[in-house]
Amino acid sequence: MNKETLPGIKQFDLSGKVAVVTGGSKGLGLAMAAGLASAGANIMLVNRNAAEGTQAAQELSQEFGIQAIAYSADITNQEQTEAMATTAMDTFGRIDILINSAGINIRGAIDEVTPADFNKVMEVNVNGTWLCCRAITPYLKQNGRGSIINLASTLGLVGLSNRTPYASSKGAVVQMTRALALELAPFNINVNAICPGPFLTEMNLPIADTEEGKKFVVGATALGRWGEMREIQGAAIFLASEAGSYMVGSMLTVDGGWTAR
Repeated sequence: MNKETLPGIKQFDLSGKVAVVTGGSKGLGLAMAAGLASAGANIMLVNRNAAEGTQAAQELSQEFGIQAIAYSADITNQEQTEAMATTAMDTFGRIDILINSAGINIRGAIDEVTPADFNKVMEVNVNGTWLCCRAITPYLKQNGRGSIINLASTLGLVGLSNRTPYASSKGAVVQMTRALALELAPFNINVNAICPGPFLTEMNLPIADTEEGKKFVVGATALGRWGEMREIQGAAIFLASEAGSYMVGSMLTVDGGWTAR
């Protein structure tokens, strides 16, 4: 056996690594944080609800025996994202992984959605993601290695009616990921995105039992069902670990075959 293949047995090990996860107190953010914690990573959960974040962090610590803390911040605020990064460094002494999972969705026809609605989605999904990348990047450079994982969406790759704010924002995240990947690759920092399909998150509950949800979401997947939270974890661990060291600027689709049709 070639000696270069021998280290592969520990390719997915994140022991001693530190991950900052925005939107980490629930939904896909918490699922991915739990996945990284199961691989040994210490976690900072970032969200706006302090009590919710604290409870989630305590559960991660108890379940996986890692150090997890909660930090309350508005990711659309530059000062707060910079304070988030400083706190992570002060607490753990290093940052290895950033997962940008915080996001919102406002649905509706273009003549029903207001400009304020559109701007709100862009502010959180695009500006917030950019500000968090900006705040964490200096510490990843300092570390000499790192991984940024942005949460895009299948709607950043294909279209769906009545989703102009969300699809526009996630399309922007896709392009942001590609541009930043090229910028940071020389610093040994891998930037990629996960494009989830129809997961039954809190954001999608309003359409779960509607005709639209049944026909254009569940009925359009090859597997014929919503994704389970645990099914996003493998992608996150892969991109955060040495297993994904040759992944740069990729959009990893986890959608049950929704975009295969």
